[in-house]
Amino acid sequence: MTIVVTGAAGFIGSNLVKALNDRGERDLVVVDDLTDADRFLNLVDCEVADYLDKEEFLDLLQTNSLNEYLQGLGAGLGPVRAVLHQGACSDTMETDGQFMMDNNYRYTREVLDWCQRHRLPLLYASSAAVYGGSTVFTEDRAVESPLNVYGYSKFLFDQHLRRRLDGLTAPVIGFRYFNVYGPREQHKGRMASVAFHHFNQFRAEGQVRLFQGYDGWEAGCQQRDFVSVEDVVRVNLHFLDAALAGRGQSGIFNLGTGRAQTFNEVAVAVINSLAQAQGQPERSLQELVKAGQIVYVDFPEALKGKYQSYTQADLSRLRAAGYAAPFLTVQQGVASYVKARLAADC
Repeated sequence: MTIVVTGAAGFIGSNLVKALNDRGERDLVVVDDLTDADRFLNLVDCEVADYLDKEEFLDLLQTNSLNEYLQGLGAGLGPVRAVLHQGACSDTMETDGQFMMDNNYRYTREVLDWCQRHRLPLLYASSAAVYGGSTVFTEDRAVESPLNVYGYSKFLFDQHLRRRLDGLTAPVIGFRYFNVYGPREQHKGRMASVAFHHFNQFRAEGQVRLFQGYDGWEAGCQQRDFVSVEDVVRVNLHFLDAALAGRGQSGIFNLGTGRAQTFNEVAVAVINSLAQAQGQPERSLQELVKAGQIVYVDFPEALKGKYQSYTQADLSRLRAAGYAAPFLTVQQGVASYVKARLAADC
């Protein structure tokens, strides 16, 4: 039986493919758009049965011929048993609304419709961007007010799912990812994680740059719920296992740590993890600022009014659905990430 992973050459998608491989899954069909060809590097150490371009995949869904295509490959593939849909444009600064809605909203509608026709579980990527400038982060329409078209594209599909919940033929699970960081995000450019950029800045320049105070927040004290991709994968696989075992719960779930931490904490964790790797002692925030290794820059005009200065996932629904494992803190997750990046550079 086959599992489909869309956005498979991307950050979270490729981590899911690798984790499925680690569990012995080899009958994987990966879907992506490799116009940016270097993203293939995320799949080099993975075992997959077939690659489909996004447009080819959509055509197979719309003609209801995906299973027939797979059986015709002669690779021993069975029918699809689940879809992990991670494919999306995640650039919060993208201004082409037509592209964003087609790529994020309409694409996910097509995947949902096909999965429902075939009574197959669907796990998909939503986003904490649906909350916009809210200070409350519960899966509740009353606190959802996206600040950009990316957030709106995710919000609109979540709304569509809510309208269909009572008539579903198979589980549909949406995860509102908060600020995810970890290996295999090198292709994301400006949309890569804070930890990724801090690592690169410090290695290249010997300093990390953070925003000055804005909107009532002191310098570097803006807080986000930073979640390791390791935890994101664990949650996805937990819900996938439940769905395949007939215990799947449909719905929309926050996927963060439930703990907001500051940008200062991320910077300190990155610098101290690098120092530790060189046998040097850890230093406090104050010591790093005094040494010029953490510096504060003006808050960008382009981000004013479009920036989430605070996020913290309410995990009540996730916990009630049966996910009980603890989440890595910034200090734990960043240390693991820095170690992995240093090993990859060797």
